[in-house]
Amino acid sequence: MSNSVSRREFMNLLGATFGTNALIQMGSALSLMPTTASAASLSLAAPIAGKGKVLVLGAGISGLTVAWELTKAGYDCTVLEASNRAGGRVMTVRSGDVVDEIGNNQVCEWDNEPHMYFNAGAARIPSTHRNLLGYCKELGVELEMFINESKTAYVQDDAMLGGARIRNGEMSTNVRGFLAELFAKCYTSAQLDQPFSDTESEKILGLISQFGDLNENMLYKGSSRAGYVSGGFLDHGIQKDMVAFKKLMESQMLGLSFTANEGETGPMLMQPVGGMDMVIKGFTRALGDKVVYKAPVTGITLKDDGVDVSFERDGVRQSISADYCFNCIPSHLMTGIPNNYPSDYFESMSSIKRGEAYKSAFQAKKRFWEDEDIYGGISWINAPIQQIWYPPHGIHKAKGVILAAYNFGGGMHFTKMSQAQRVEAALAQGEKLHPNYREMVEKPITIAWHRMNHMLGCSGRWGSGFGGWTDEIQTLFDRLQQPTPGGRHYFIGDQVSYHGAWQESAIASAHWALADMDLRARNMGV
Repeated sequence: MSNSVSRREFMNLLGATFGTNALIQMGSALSLMPTTASAASLSLAAPIAGKGKVLVLGAGISGLTVAWELTKAGYDCTVLEASNRAGGRVMTVRSGDVVDEIGNNQVCEWDNEPHMYFNAGAARIPSTHRNLLGYCKELGVELEMFINESKTAYVQDDAMLGGARIRNGEMSTNVRGFLAELFAKCYTSAQLDQPFSDTESEKILGLISQFGDLNENMLYKGSSRAGYVSGGFLDHGIQKDMVAFKKLMESQMLGLSFTANEGETGPMLMQPVGGMDMVIKGFTRALGDKVVYKAPVTGITLKDDGVDVSFERDGVRQSISADYCFNCIPSHLMTGIPNNYPSDYFESMSSIKRGEAYKSAFQAKKRFWEDEDIYGGISWINAPIQQIWYPPHGIHKAKGVILAAYNFGGGMHFTKMSQAQRVEAALAQGEKLHPNYREMVEKPITIAWHRMNHMLGCSGRWGSGFGGWTDEIQTLFDRLQQPTPGGRHYFIGDQVSYHGAWQESAIASAHWALADMDLRARNMGV
């Protein structure tokens, strides 16, 4: 029995052990990883005379994308939005804003300054999201860096180190060191001479040593990467003591410190200057009065040559007809609106579940995190609030807005609480990361997406999580992605994507539908 490993097995082991960044680094070094393809651009034909009327239902990012692209191509577009604002789950809260949560209406009382805002929904733009970044450029939306990870931020778990907080950098350095030492020992003792050459083996061991900051004997004895107790500038620094790996293993958050910012949440990330809704405002400026607010849809009737839509505005029931309709109304709300969809189409729409998400924020009386050498990034805690985000903008201003909780997978925990209970939970759990937290924050805002009016839920969820995508689900997804018979109605949004909760996914869904409609129109001449 051979004890050699294939390149595929080695890359799988590396990815499972060290995460995506290490996999990419090693794969690049050995020329094993493919390059990323470029995103395709749209080139829509002008509408056939008398066949260019389009209705867009919902002013989410996918609906606005459709309206903008079709407007540029010469179509006559109308966007019907039930709320008094565009954007859907792209929502930025500022002084004076009303949070329209059913049963928990709130008014933001923060100081009215440009840097005092909170992105209650979408908050980050990965550098790989080319379509969204392209629209930012096209629509004049100014961008700045978003700091997702700070090694000076904290990790806290009651089960680890007696509940004491530990710097992200100190935890991740020790974890990497111990794992790298273990990996190096296993690699050399296994005598894996093939299929790697001597040169390749030497390169791999060198990368492992650099990764974990191992000594010349391939042992981990602590690292200056974890920081110094004192010194390090005008004199030799006194290195922090090595934290026993056994102690770190007491926490369920062990791998979080060096895998939480992989993939799309890894460097580099961006945000619009002034808040994520600046992207939405870029679209709505360009579209002007094509977006009709406070106009909830009350019925949809599919026809052979188009779509009829009824809606209410100012208490008056109205109707409008169009040649094409693009619909980004949340699926679980759409199923309650009268329609004549085919039964299999309706079944697909009804099958989409909704993710749970909850966020909260405080106005900080002073930027206390900067006194602790934290400038942006996230502190993690093994508690329901899960995360505290520090704003990367407004550095050295008098005050700031701190994200006090972000629970993406178990948001119903807070959704079921009263406002007072939510606030107390955020304060009590936040004190474990910052002992003076309760005294330093004020004027809370909470966002429970399952209770937000016109949304009543977060991103669409197909299946039951990782590994839950079945052949049956694939059939349902494929049916909903296609237009209704006749090609006049398209369902769009991140809810019709394999990778929900990202603006890029919603835009990709819109682009797919536009390209399909354009091809059908060219082929049919209608």
